[in-house]
This record gives sequence, structure tokens and C-alpha cells, in this order.
Amino acid sequence: MTLDQAEDGGAVEEARAWIAQDPDAQTRDELQALLDAAASDPAAAAELEERFAGRLDFGTAGLRGELGAGPTRMNRVLVAQAAAGLAAYLRARQEHPTVVIGYDGRTNSGVFARDSAALLQGAGVHATLLPRELPTPVLAFAVRHLDASAGIMVTASHNPARDNGYKVYLGGLDHGSQIVPPADAAIQAEILRVAAGSIADLPRDEDYTIASEDLVAEYVRRTAAPAEHTAVPPYVYTAMHGVGWQTASAVFAAAGFPPPVSVRAQQDPDPAFPTVSFPNPEEPGALDLAVATARDAGAQLIIANDPDADRLAVGIPDSSADTGWRRLAGNEVGWLLGWQAARRVDALTPDGGDGTLAASLVSSPALGEVARQTGLDYEETLTGFKWISRVARLVFGYEEALGYLVDPDKVRDKDGISAAVAVLDLAASLRAEGRTLADELLAFAAEFGGYASGQISIRVQELDDEIGRMMARLRERPPAEVGGIRVERIDDFADGFAPFPPNDILRLHLEGGARVIVRPSGTEPKLKCYLDAWSTEGEAAERIARAEAVVAVLDSGMRSLLA
Repeated sequence: MTLDQAEDGGAVEEARAWIAQDPDAQTRDELQALLDAAASDPAAAAELEERFAGRLDFGTAGLRGELGAGPTRMNRVLVAQAAAGLAAYLRARQEHPTVVIGYDGRTNSGVFARDSAALLQGAGVHATLLPRELPTPVLAFAVRHLDASAGIMVTASHNPARDNGYKVYLGGLDHGSQIVPPADAAIQAEILRVAAGSIADLPRDEDYTIASEDLVAEYVRRTAAPAEHTAVPPYVYTAMHGVGWQTASAVFAAAGFPPPVSVRAQQDPDPAFPTVSFPNPEEPGALDLAVATARDAGAQLIIANDPDADRLAVGIPDSSADTGWRRLAGNEVGWLLGWQAARRVDALTPDGGDGTLAASLVSSPALGEVARQTGLDYEETLTGFKWISRVARLVFGYEEALGYLVDPDKVRDKDGISAAVAVLDLAASLRAEGRTLADELLAFAAEFGGYASGQISIRVQELDDEIGRMMARLRERPPAEVGGIRVERIDDFADGFAPFPPNDILRLHLEGGARVIVRPSGTEPKLKCYLDAWSTEGEAAERIARAEAVVAVLDSGMRSLLA
């Protein structure tokens, strides 16, 4: 059916109103072309209806979505509404609020950031814009360093090239962490009030502050400071077409590390991400160029940031792998950095550890064992650094999706550059002993047990319906076993599971200490299963092999259950 034939032409009127207020010629033209085509083309009419069928909600991850015209896409109208809504929220909380704004190298990131600065300044919120494209951790640092009321980072992190996003941090009692409920709902309510009118009526003031390079230099200094060892083995660094290179290389130099061999084709920001199908170092093939560079350079280590440099991937030589290299799992890096952090606490407080190690509940339980044996507290949180960063007396926190918080006094968010410093420092200390990160993983298994993890991601077409049906089926017919391993207990978080609020999560405890957690992804149309096992039988390598064998059984069993 075309719009001419439709009984409800609401999308047509909404599209015309959108075009009238849109300051971006490209999205105005895009929407006008769609509007014109919808008069005779059913496909265009359906797309127009979809563009105005709702809007991107401002949640605990802020905004994130595909670039394009209309309220279900990321664009200058939606960003203006978000900035004005945030301004109203801040003005209600504080008489003279301040905001610091950062942006990465994605399409329109700078435009969205400058729009936000002018609109916040026009609304009576003093705005400071970072001086250039910079990593997300620099913005998170700036919120605390400048004692700002809030921070905005324009980034879609490791999402596809067509996406962009808008993350919000709060200062004051939130200490520079990302927003959590009820702040997200309160900001969304203000955004909806703004959206009832036209952004053309919003006051703008271009007289906002541009932060000096001194702020970036202070981030570099603080990030480099914890490094104690400088004899790093030869290493390769990739920025994954993002904004990490300039800042990370400055940090490495300030730490006294030798310069890395850069993956030149991925060194500079490029919003098209031309050498990767998906700009996420977790994805298969994303590190192929880094591996090729490492082989050519005779390197012994790969350090990779995602495009906004808040995540870290680490590669090490492995003769059993097809490429001769393997990427360490996020949990493996988390174990090693957590152990490193615990030893540093012990060195500073020889009479007993003081502090907390933390991980998201879908991360490996290995860090909890480190805490137990080293006398530190341990806390599990819901997924997301907005929760990890709020843990009291935090020493180190991580989540298995390559996110690590190694310096809570400086940044209350994951920081891929700080984590890289910690990994390089560890590699240098091991090199002085004639050992490698692979040797340290064996030492970890000997000390704490052999741990193994796996993950199943089932992508669906209809997010709510298909994933809802799969979760309902597991609840209605809870499995008695997974791959022949008996299920001893199931924790259902649907109605809340202390200390967590209600969440669509199932946690299966299996015989022998294995564990399976099932949950919908918070950012993609996927159902995710997290598989964990551990063993203390035999020597270190045997312990790891036993745990990996159990994870393989769990993987096969869960795929059968969800088929």
C-alpha cells in the first residue's frame, strides 16, 4: 500500500515537520526523497512509516543507532533534542551546571558535539568541548578532572560504520560514571518535552569553551604513571581506524616504553572502517592486519584498541593456531590484570589487602577466586561499566567484552589505553624473568585453578518476539542437564535476584562447578549464552584442558537446547 492509499497519513505530516526543523541538508534531502517516493512506492512508504514508528530511547547507554533522518535514526535533530533535554535535567539539579563534551572520528561525531555545545551553552549550561577527536577515556577523565556536572561522548564505540551514539556521564556524587536509573528515565522525559516542539526554537550560543591540550597532556601523564617496567617485548599496535593512535602512542612514550610497530592502514581515523567488516577486535578477522604486521616485524605481542579506545584486545604467539597467533579472551586478560592489581595492593598493604575486585556477572568467576585468596573483597555487578565503576573501594574491575578499569582514581569507566599500559608493564616484568604472558596464564592456573570460558551468540531478526520465545521456553521447560552435565540449580533474575534488580537473565549452576548464563544482548538483536568451567585437577596445563573440555560440552548442549 502506498501512503496515498493509507488511511493514516501521520508519517507524512511528521516527516514534513521534521524537515522543517532539520538543520542538516543531507538528512532533509534524504527524508524529502523518501517522502516523494512514498506516494507511489510501497517499499518507500513502509520505510517512511518505520522511520516515524517510534524513536531511539535515551537509556542507560544513552543513544545509539544508525545514521539517517527521522526519530528512529541518529541525526542532528535527535541530538539537539537530547542536548536540550540534558540541559533541562541538569538545570533542575544544579544552579550553575557544567558539561564537558568529547567526540571520536565517526561520521558526524564532531557535528553532533558542536551542536550539543552550542545548545547547552544557549540553555545556560556552561559547555567545554574537547579540542579534537579523542578517545572516550579522555572524556571520562575530563569529567572528573574538570569537576563537571556531566559529560557527553559522541561515539558508537565498536558498532558498524553506519552507526553513531551519545553517551552521558554524571559528575558530583556519581563521580564521573555513566548514567544509571533513574537518571536515564528523567533525562528521557525532558527530551520528550523538547521533542514536542521544534529544535529551531532552541537558543544556541557558540561562545562555549574549547579545552586546552593541557587536559589531554594530563590524561597522558596520569595514564603513563603506573608503569614500573619499560623493557617491553617488541609489540604491534592497532587503532582499528579509530582515535586511539595519537593518544596511546603519547602514553606509551611517557611510560618509557619503546614505540610500537603501528598497523599503518588502520592508524588514522576513518569512519568507513575500510579494512574490517566490523570494527570490533573481538570479531573474527578484525586482527588479521595486526597479525600480518606482527609476523613481518617479528613482534611478540599485539595491542589493539577499538575505535574509541575504551576496549583492549591482546594477541600473543601461539604455534597451535592457524595464523601462529591467538587473541586472548577478555576473561584471560581480566584474570591477569586482576591478579596484577591484587599483588600491587598486597605490596602496598602487607598487613592485609584492602579494596574490592569487581566483574560483571557474565564474566568468569576466576576473579572472585583471586579476591578470596588475596584477602580482597569481590563484587559481581550487572553488565556494563556504569555498574562496575560504582563499586565501593574499587581496585580493579572488568567485563569479558574486553573492558578493563585499572585506575579507578583517574577514570570511572573502562579505559583501553590504561589497560594497554598495564598489559605492557606486565609483559615487561615477565620478560625480565624470561617469561611471557602465556607462561603467566599457566602460573595463574597453578595458583587459582584452570578456568575456561565460551560464548554463544544467536542473532535473530525480530528482537522481542524470537528472543522472548527462547527465554520463555527455557523458563517453562527448565533443562535438567546440559550436554549430559546435571543442572543443580537455576537462578531466575526476572523478579529480581538479590542484590540485583529484575532482569531477563537465567543462570544455570551445573554439577562440578560449571555455569551457564543466558540473557538477551543489551545492544544487538542477539541471545547470548556465557559458558564457564574450572578445574583444580592435575598440573596447570591439564587443569586448563579439563575446563576447556567442559566448556565444549556446554557449548554443544546449549546449542541443542536453543535450536
